[in-house]
Amino acid sequence: MYTSKISVSFVVAVNCFAVYNKNFLASPCLKEFHRSQILTFSGYKSASAAYNEGIRCADHDLIIFAHQDVFLPEAWFYDLERSLSYLEETDPSWGVLGCYGITENGLPRGHLYTTGWGIIGEPLSHPEEVKTLDEVLLIVKKSSGLRFDDALPHFHFYGTDICMAAAERNMKCYAVPAFLIHNTDQILFLPKDFYDCYYHIKKRWKRFLPIQTSCIKITKFDMPIYERKLREWYSRVLHSDRFARSRSENPAAHWEGLKKSHPEAVRELSLFSPKENSPAGFQDNDG
Repeated sequence: MYTSKISVSFVVAVNCFAVYNKNFLASPCLKEFHRSQILTFSGYKSASAAYNEGIRCADHDLIIFAHQDVFLPEAWFYDLERSLSYLEETDPSWGVLGCYGITENGLPRGHLYTTGWGIIGEPLSHPEEVKTLDEVLLIVKKSSGLRFDDALPHFHFYGTDICMAAAERNMKCYAVPAFLIHNTDQILFLPKDFYDCYYHIKKRWKRFLPIQTSCIKITKFDMPIYERKLREWYSRVLHSDRFARSRSENPAAHWEGLKKSHPEAVRELSLFSPKENSPAGFQDNDG
């Protein structure tokens, strides 16, 4: 197993330690990694409040904010180190990193598996610039000074918020090659909390509108909101028998099955056996 040399602080907002223990804490990449600090926060009114407290408490400059239900494969740190090495050469003042994001033109960048939807995106050969990042996993440097908006309620759009905070400081955001499993309960219909957060972000970052996110486009006249609600109404009426999928009780077994059933989709695995115990530069897989 690859032994990482970087030191990181993980920050995880937890509302169910059973889920946290079976998923994030069971991640194979953590088993041999002893240079990390893991901080959990429970009972906070919002993700932003929990994550800002995590920044305050973090011992290391590199901070990784992860959902409690993510499962990080064996060599996840190896890919992360390769990305950090790449950015050290190309953009050492980067703002926020993540595993999945959306470009200025609305194009997805990144690669992950999520319950109910399957494998999303395509493998990246190197970090690619995006406008916003999905909240499933975010990475910042404590020294960057970036913070989440304490006034943002609930647990949505905080990834968009910190990406906009980075843009305000002329710092770029990137999706990096860092495949993971998001072992979540599938959501078919968005809750009221989602729309509350949407309007908060719209008001706070109105000078950046329109803002493309991994969930929806934030616009001046909210047309994507109306379209989304119409689709949900249509689904409730005509597809009432459709049901949301639940998370796997054994993400480790699911990961092993995924490697066998979708080898082409998780082809980053071909990079997971470095000849030296240090991150290599990004190279063509055929080279």
